[in-house]
Amino acid sequence: MKFDLIIVGGGLAGAALAVALRKSRLSIALVEAAAPRHAQGWDQRVYAYSPANAAFLRELGIWERLDHDRLCAVERMDVRGDRNGALQFSAYQSGLAELAWIGESSLIHCELWESLRRQHNVMVFAPAQLKDMVLTEEGAALVLEDGRSLCADLVVGADGRDSRVRELAGIGSSVTPYGERGVVANLRCEQAHRGTAFQWFREDGVLAWLPLPDKLVSIVWSAPDDVAADLLSSDDSTFCERVAAAGGQALGAMTLETPRAAFPLRLMRVDSMIGMRVALIGDAAHAIHPLSGHGINLGFQDAKELAALLCGLKPWQGAGDHALLRRYARARAEEPFVLQYATHGLNRLFSSRHPAAALLRNVGMNLTDRLPVITNALTRYAVSGKL
Repeated sequence: MKFDLIIVGGGLAGAALAVALRKSRLSIALVEAAAPRHAQGWDQRVYAYSPANAAFLRELGIWERLDHDRLCAVERMDVRGDRNGALQFSAYQSGLAELAWIGESSLIHCELWESLRRQHNVMVFAPAQLKDMVLTEEGAALVLEDGRSLCADLVVGADGRDSRVRELAGIGSSVTPYGERGVVANLRCEQAHRGTAFQWFREDGVLAWLPLPDKLVSIVWSAPDDVAADLLSSDDSTFCERVAAAGGQALGAMTLETPRAAFPLRLMRVDSMIGMRVALIGDAAHAIHPLSGHGINLGFQDAKELAALLCGLKPWQGAGDHALLRRYARARAEEPFVLQYATHGLNRLFSSRHPAAALLRNVGMNLTDRLPVITNALTRYAVSGKL
């Protein structure tokens, strides 16, 4: 089966790319191991969507079809250091409607797939997995685990941190394990959060509370492996008491709304976002520490940039045109690089137990909080990816 483009991976970034190409002349295959399902109750996997990416999803016709009773706008950000450092962001003070939207992964994922199923230029292969791939100057040939063969001008690897596309394309990557796990769960609070997202840089990791509707918060505790193991093994009551205490009882007592889960944290850099007949997007192209809250936002911006270039193809150009791929790589070089190194540096700075490091990080937070120009610039970067 011949296509112009094969997207391997139908997660948020891969599905968004396919939907963004709905008006293009390209024929598309989407290969995914399992189609998404709506969560029963609240999904424990939650993301912070920047206003720039909410606008992107609005362009795709997705945003207005979401159940907005399951989304919560972040109006304020309250960040605390481990030695009385403090930094606060306000959407109002920065002239913005909101800093971000907090929503479940499955909420947007399922809506993207509903659009895919109505799309005339997409053939979905699910459940299906990539077995082998051969890349030549003439094109790309893929073999799926069930024996089916596909070929295309371009293959997009949207298949996550352990990307099979990246591996078969021979694109190198370097991985730095943090020795931490991200412990996630949704909790119901005694007091209203009033649209405030909280983050604490603690000796036992970085704890974030992200606001959800109706006094709910999604927590992400990026903790050393031994601390994460304790958090996962404790009973529900002890876990909730520990989370509330770690946040200084800012929202009162807490009860567990969803089961706990955890995932290993690591920094992953690739040698290149492109190869012969291959482009990488999302976690296949970059993995960063969750303390920045920008992981999925990077993936959406990858999809948006690549879709814009593919929609602008000349009649004589193929989707795998190497000049186009180089333009994509250049366009997406700066933002992931800046965020990877900034979050990596912050993680190392706050994990250091040296007294000088403690002084530096907390004084820096307090100084930044007292300089509105810097605070507003950081806020706008968090929102748009541009200073």
